[in-house]
Amino acid sequence: MKDYLSKLRKDYGKTTLDISDVDSDPIRQMEKWLTEAANSGVTEPNAFVLSTADKSGRVSGRILLLRNLNQAGLTFYTNYESLKARQIAENSLGAATFFWADMERQVRVEGPIVRIPAMESLEYFKSRPRENQIGAWASPQSRPIPNRQWLEDEVEKFRQQFHNSPVPKPPHWGGYRLQPLLFEFWQGRPSRLHDRILFSRPHLDAPWHLERLAP
Repeated sequence: MKDYLSKLRKDYGKTTLDISDVDSDPIRQMEKWLTEAANSGVTEPNAFVLSTADKSGRVSGRILLLRNLNQAGLTFYTNYESLKARQIAENSLGAATFFWADMERQVRVEGPIVRIPAMESLEYFKSRPRENQIGAWASPQSRPIPNRQWLEDEVEKFRQQFHNSPVPKPPHWGGYRLQPLLFEFWQGRPSRLHDRILFSRPHLDAPWHLERLAP
């Protein structure tokens, strides 16, 4: 396996990225790249790795789906009792990483994570498919369960409970927003001499500082 992995190579070279190519607002630049990824046929272009850490510094990562992007930040939804939520409660700083292999592009985002307003979570919950709504009630996310049948039984229990009625939003489910202090836009280039453009700011009310990084 070591020899196999060490010999894997892919040289990038589809396009370039310069400071003059990017929007002065990283949110608008992110919207542009997300749109281009979607239009190019990337499967789930809104998928990203969310990295969080507990108070001891132990880091966990998992793939989520971005559900909103605006000047306030990046919004995602989860169970408030999940591992990620427990870590956010202990350490609010987190990071999101997007990778679109076919486009040879990556974006990193870092900043504090906060809960979004309850009404915003409710509005999104109402838009979800009914089975997803029921699943939010049935799954004690990140907790041990005895077997798959136990989960299926919980799903059926809540199907019956909410039969012929709207599924209410569980109190333990809702949204978070990553408020960006850093964006890094990465474009693959030949010989691992990639283009890296960094936006950073010391706090949320500060203007963005733009610079190029060595690959």
